[in-house]
Amino acid sequence: MRFTRLAARWILLSASGLSLILAATVRVPADTRVESQSHLLKDIKYLASDELEGRGIGTDGLNKAADYIRDQFKEAGLDVTRVKGGAFQFFKMTTKAILGSPNSVKFVGPDGKVIELKQDVDFVPCSFGGGGKFSGDVVFAGYGLDDAQPEYRDFKGIDVKGKVVIVMRRNPRQEEDTDASANGPGPGRRPGRRGAGRFGDLRSKLSNAIAAGASAILFVNDPFSVRKAAKDSESRLRRANNHVIEAAEALDAAEAKAATDAKAQAAAGAGKTGPTPPAVAEALKDLREEVTKLKKAKAEVKKPENDAFMKFGYGGTGSDNSIPVVQLSIEAADRLLKPTLGKTLNELESAIDQDMKPQSALVKGWKVDGLTTIDRSPTEVKNVIGVLEGEGPHADETVVVGAHYDHLGRGGLGSLTPGSKEIHNGADDNASGTVSVLELARRFGQRGKKLPRRLVFMTFTGEEEGLVGSAHYCKEPVFPLDHTIAMINLDMVGRLKDDKLTVYGTGTSDRWIKLLKKFAPPHQLQLILKPEGFGPSDQSSFYAKKIPVLHFFTGTHPDYHRPTDDWEKINVEGMNRIVDLIEQVVADTDEEPSRPPYIEIKEQARVERQGSRPYFGSIPDFASEAKGYAITGVAPGSPAEKGGLKGGDIIIEFAGRKITGLDDFDLALRRVSAGDEVAITALRAGKPVKLKVTMGTPK
Repeated sequence: MRFTRLAARWILLSASGLSLILAATVRVPADTRVESQSHLLKDIKYLASDELEGRGIGTDGLNKAADYIRDQFKEAGLDVTRVKGGAFQFFKMTTKAILGSPNSVKFVGPDGKVIELKQDVDFVPCSFGGGGKFSGDVVFAGYGLDDAQPEYRDFKGIDVKGKVVIVMRRNPRQEEDTDASANGPGPGRRPGRRGAGRFGDLRSKLSNAIAAGASAILFVNDPFSVRKAAKDSESRLRRANNHVIEAAEALDAAEAKAATDAKAQAAAGAGKTGPTPPAVAEALKDLREEVTKLKKAKAEVKKPENDAFMKFGYGGTGSDNSIPVVQLSIEAADRLLKPTLGKTLNELESAIDQDMKPQSALVKGWKVDGLTTIDRSPTEVKNVIGVLEGEGPHADETVVVGAHYDHLGRGGLGSLTPGSKEIHNGADDNASGTVSVLELARRFGQRGKKLPRRLVFMTFTGEEEGLVGSAHYCKEPVFPLDHTIAMINLDMVGRLKDDKLTVYGTGTSDRWIKLLKKFAPPHQLQLILKPEGFGPSDQSSFYAKKIPVLHFFTGTHPDYHRPTDDWEKINVEGMNRIVDLIEQVVADTDEEPSRPPYIEIKEQARVERQGSRPYFGSIPDFASEAKGYAITGVAPGSPAEKGGLKGGDIIIEFAGRKITGLDDFDLALRRVSAGDEVAITALRAGKPVKLKVTMGTPK
């Protein structure tokens, strides 16, 4: 399940609107129960095994998972030929950036003077920027902040349209002033430095530069962080020296004790001593390890890399719709700043810290020409589809039962274990939902009589990247969406605890609560019923198309999006009871003569990142690669709907800020308040449409 990313987030665990239905007891034949649990366990052991590499996009493991799902569908009796003769609905996703060649940056000064910079010495391209040529006059833009509270705005009063901006990383005043902390900012004292802050991250600064019209951005490390890194290296050296001394003393003590013991043994007539005592061997090993660490610490101080470049890939994969992004060394930046502004980067930083007034200025007489080559070749991915046809007057109607089968691979931006390269097996998220769909396919495939309506079993890819697989299906459906009567989604159903099962979407049709209350008690499940149709999983793509949905979910846990989400922690017996319940819900929905009526949920859906942001009510189109913020629809009764926005629109300007993607939109949303009337420009069928939206209160 997608709770974090590079994309829209929802508040999932709201305490409002809960409804608990307590369960009774039912006896299920032991042989049936054991066989079903055996299937679930066998499937999840494989799908959540290291062999499948965390089912990350672009891995062989994800392809192996797709093959396995297709084969299980076929074995269950499903038709796996309905997508152009096969089970796979192929499409492409851009999931990574690869540094290409050539890359170049040069400063062109007065009288044609040229300073050619060397890659990996003076500059590096950054993965989160766009590729291509860039050229323009140069502006030093401080920290690249455009934050009105407090009143510090690096772009205020400076024209950067078509220009290349030099921007320091992080924020001013990072260093905490001890006296100020203890006594308050009295006369002659400067307030302490601010931390990173929500507007000091790289993407915020990039968005600010884009909104201001810059043609490229050249990041440079802030001198404070470089000085701090140097101090940290010296501290590590001192600690390493101390640890070596301590280890040497421990070895002396161990050897002294061993000598004393040897004398005692000799006096007792025990003969010759044996090999090196274990305590001495262990102490010697510790000393060698500490000496190795000391050598490393000395090397860092002797040849520091305090003005370190960001590794390519840091900051994400970005988009070709963005402007080029490069990181300069401080030395390279000073070649421009000192001769023209009369100050080094360090001096400019100090001037900003002194009075918190921006030092933004045109670097007169100089321009920058550059080129970045970044390969964002798309990766071919696939949804997996198996079909059981219906029979009778409603055979052309469809019920979809789905789950996403992708996960995080070896971590990356979605991992909650920062920096981890371990395989994230995703047993609960969402091998559990996938194997439950496989078991449902087996059960319905074994029925002797066809159901009245078509059942489509589908596993989606790209959910962790933003519901991409389900969004693609809803754009290019294999079976008509206007004849799709319901979508049942299973995402994270493997950690049933205290028999509590959350079901989202219960308000999207007036039929759902009645069904759930009828079928849940025999399975000893306490249902927490939530009306929302929109949420951070694949049912949202279908609900946006006005299809009633349900999403089954057993809750988050400490292993979520971490390498520890393994199959051994799955509650297989509980998962089997959930499958029993969903089987009855699906069968009843399919067999009911009338289709479940669709209900719009007003004032409930939370469809973009909210928190303190005002409510807008758009539904992101994660599958779109258009330049701008593409939406598939708007929440009923939302400010977006009232302002005239429609599904298919691409927002390219919001409150005077240029929008190139979801991140730009999210940052622009932070800058307005509930009640503000915001001017919006959107592309509709390729033509610009100007609208005004009054922002709602945060949800």
